Amino acid sequence: MLKLVTPILSQLSGQASRPVFAKTKLRIFFWGLFSIVLISSCTTTTGQKDEPNQAATADQKSFPFVLPKERPNRKMSAAMERNYTRYMAPRPEDNELFTQFRYTKLNGLDYNGGDGTITRRDPSKVIFVEGKYYVWYTYRHTSTPPQGAKNSNDTIPSTDWDLCEIWYATSEDGFTWEEQGVAVPRPPKPQAGWRSVSTTDILVWEGKYYLYYQGFLETSGKRGDDCPVAVSYADSPDGPWTPHNKIVIPNGEEGAWDQYSIHDPYPLVYKDKIYLYYKSDFDGDPRLVRMQGLATADNPLGPFTKHPLNPVINSGHETTLFPFKTGIAALVIKDGNEHFTVQYAEDGVNFEIASIVSLMPTAAGPFIPDAFTNTKDGRGITWGISHITNATDWDHNHAVLLRFDCDLSLDVHDPEMKKHNNYYKPEFFYQHGLSKKQKDRVLEANEKLKSN
Repeated sequence: MLKLVTPILSQLSGQASRPVFAKTKLRIFFWGLFSIVLISSCTTTTGQKDEPNQAATADQKSFPFVLPKERPNRKMSAAMERNYTRYMAPRPEDNELFTQFRYTKLNGLDYNGGDGTITRRDPSKVIFVEGKYYVWYTYRHTSTPPQGAKNSNDTIPSTDWDLCEIWYATSEDGFTWEEQGVAVPRPPKPQAGWRSVSTTDILVWEGKYYLYYQGFLETSGKRGDDCPVAVSYADSPDGPWTPHNKIVIPNGEEGAWDQYSIHDPYPLVYKDKIYLYYKSDFDGDPRLVRMQGLATADNPLGPFTKHPLNPVINSGHETTLFPFKTGIAALVIKDGNEHFTVQYAEDGVNFEIASIVSLMPTAAGPFIPDAFTNTKDGRGITWGISHITNATDWDHNHAVLLRFDCDLSLDVHDPEMKKHNNYYKPEFFYQHGLSKKQKDRVLEANEKLKSN
């Protein structure tokens, strides 16, 4: 650096035509620059940040007995650094995005004795209108339980979400529900959804109601779940619902991660736009991976623009998100490296793990009072509706709706929901025992060990 600066100073000093004051200012500037560079070069090596030497690190006092609420000014291990930078508090019970989940059976819904001919699954967000809660869901009532793609026909379903319609129910307390009937029937062929309409979610926008859902164009399981997003709209949550009769979010182009499916459309109002999150299955059978993407629009009927960073969440089997503080929080349910986490994105796009939870609700549809208010101060959630699949056995496969409660709210403080130790009876663990194939493998290994 000295070799570089000295000729410049010499050249400037020799320019007699310039005023003395100007030359003096330039000399001061360059010598100041030289001093800064010289000091910097003395305190760093090989382009790396200056790190305290081993002696200095070893000499620091032990970590304090009382866990600091804020990051202490000291060198820490990667784990302790993460404890203060990745989570909203160093203790889970103080983390507003950590919770336990509690479940309650819903009253008022019949399942034909659990014989597999009736299913209710994939509930929407819950909304509250004129003294009542509303929820929409996938509803199937067929002559038989699902029989697989090869054995399916116009009346026999291939999967639990085949030959379905969108139904809805209302409640005054969130525990007892009264089924109101069909909201969105299957449209005539060849419109999207002629085979099945399922996995709906609700948007309220400028006084109107919009139901987004998967519109199946063929029997589920014959090639995959071919189901771009369709939408119907109404002036009242009780309908009648008018189909848009156009695909609002198409599958991706050939070779794209979402080329075959756009699942679980989930709209929120955020940053003056409609943020619609969705999930896709990709990487090919039988080892599908599931990740989540985002599409945005200024109008509920589109056009929707897929985000260039898709997928924006690398895990999760369903989409469940809600406004939180100035950003968006997500329940990352099942599937993927980051399953069973609650995540947060300040910008609604770049999600980071905020907590690790257990017994997370499947296909959760929360009650979110500020889902559509374009809030910059999201208050979180405390309850909603989810589902349990295979409620009896696979020969009578169907799903049932249930209520979940939690404390992911800035307005509720429930210490019971913040406990992070679950206690289960032995029977709970025995239900997760080895399969016959696994047990045979273990016994065979024992015999080989004895023979050696």
